[in-house]
Amino acid sequence: MEIRKVGVLGCGLMGSGIAEVAARAGYETVVREVSQEIIDKGIQKIHGSLGKAVEKGKMSAEDRDQTVARLSGAVDFGALADCDLVIEAIVENLDEKRKTFTALDEVVKKEALFASNTSSLTVTQMAMFTRRPDQFVGLHFFNPVPVMKLVEVVRTLLTSDATFDAAFAFARAVGKEPIACRDNSGFVVNRLLVPYLLDAIRALEEGVGSAEDIDKGMQLGCGHPMGPLTLLDFVGLDTTYYIANIMFEEYREKRFAPPPLLKQMVQAGRLGKKSGRGFYDYTKK
Repeated sequence: MEIRKVGVLGCGLMGSGIAEVAARAGYETVVREVSQEIIDKGIQKIHGSLGKAVEKGKMSAEDRDQTVARLSGAVDFGALADCDLVIEAIVENLDEKRKTFTALDEVVKKEALFASNTSSLTVTQMAMFTRRPDQFVGLHFFNPVPVMKLVEVVRTLLTSDATFDAAFAFARAVGKEPIACRDNSGFVVNRLLVPYLLDAIRALEEGVGSAEDIDKGMQLGCGHPMGPLTLLDFVGLDTTYYIANIMFEEYREKRFAPPPLLKQMVQAGRLGKKSGRGFYDYTKK
């Protein structure tokens, strides 16, 4: 199938980024959200991102205007009916995804492809909520979507060759570097990243070093752009805790088990940068 029109479910941090790169790549793009207020906020964020790209000389004002013209928002699932590809980027909750894909399956044309941007749930579970599991694939983008080059293209046991090839080609068409992944919780990146982050918390728990020294060690010793505890603060400790629990449930291996300190910090509301405090204090200038 030739992909011409793209639907995006969700206009939050990830959804707005996916919609932006799709529209920039020349696809007619419609974003669906639960309220017009959220749609307006998300599209305004896209406009701001495009404006910065123009200011930095990364795109022309004409290209920006054409990108904006290809972008629209909707509350009704019916607006996605004639999409060739629909990418889900809503809350990481399996029950909410089930409701969404069940409703979507009723209104979107039968030949359309479905994809999920999930970072930790198995794609097979979501594919079985539809009557088109062979047309279902994972497309895991990374934040911030307009900047990060990687997309994990996730194939289930039921994904057809045509669906996988079309999804892989789409990732390239929006300027990304796709990698092929099997449908295991965490795929490639989070399967390797999450244990690393959890080990950094355990090292802090066990007094191996201070937060500052652990981070500095990984930055200067391994060339990482930021240390693991700083990265955790940016990702959100609650997000990491949620993902780690999903992965531990899947694999039952200690390396995926959230350390007690992570659980306590989430319970205490110290979620990282978004709450003002995590492993570091962001309330100070």
